[in-house]
Amino acid sequence: MDNKLIVDTDGHIATVRLNRPDAYNTLDVEMLNTLPGILRKLADDKNIRCVVITGTGEKAFCAGGDVSGLASGTGEATENKLSEQLVRWGQASLLLREMPKPSLAVVNGAAAGAGMALALACDFRLASHNAHFTTAFSNLAMSGDFGGSYFLTQIVGTAKARELYYFSERVSSEEALQLGLVNWLCDSDKLSEKTAELTARLTALPTLTASTIKENMNASLSDRAKDMIEKESYSMIKTAMSKETQQAAIKFFAKKI
Repeated sequence: MDNKLIVDTDGHIATVRLNRPDAYNTLDVEMLNTLPGILRKLADDKNIRCVVITGTGEKAFCAGGDVSGLASGTGEATENKLSEQLVRWGQASLLLREMPKPSLAVVNGAAAGAGMALALACDFRLASHNAHFTTAFSNLAMSGDFGGSYFLTQIVGTAKARELYYFSERVSSEEALQLGLVNWLCDSDKLSEKTAELTARLTALPTLTASTIKENMNASLSDRAKDMIEKESYSMIKTAMSKETQQAAIKFFAKKI
């Protein structure tokens, strides 16, 4: 891999770093083939309580897939095979969304195309002031992948999502904050400090609590209110009866007294 994908662990936190700064951290075929496996392993690792994904440098989080080979065309004969391949690569987004632990995208620069989709797949997004977002696909006469149309619509609503996909407008970090595309903004030199603060708070949550909140939030995107009330009720009792919750309650009431 020539260190194109770097995985670091610090206690209960795992950081996946896209490491092609000279190419705006675009995802080449080797990275696309490898990233889902890395995320699946981290999803299954019970010691990891939070997964961070970011890019190297200040120019880009990820400018999408490496499209340098697309100009020559692919031909109809390989259409099904390529579609299946894209589905496999897109599992990276699905894993970030569905892994039973919080995922945080630290957007240190441009997030475009599949790179933007990967960031939107995460539970949270922290961005530097020099970050910006663009769907980018229509500029290449393509429709988009990696679940971007789904995640963007859920976050900003269908009207704005359609606008951003059809016109591939560039969204500044400030506008991204207003739209809800990012949760927090900070200066580039404060990204590490803010990331450490957020991941410390996330990993301090009991594992069952964090995974159940995420499960409920994901289910709320498709379930009816009646179903959600039932789901939340069972989940609430499950977490309330756990040893971690009982210990948290003791600490909470001790502070009140």
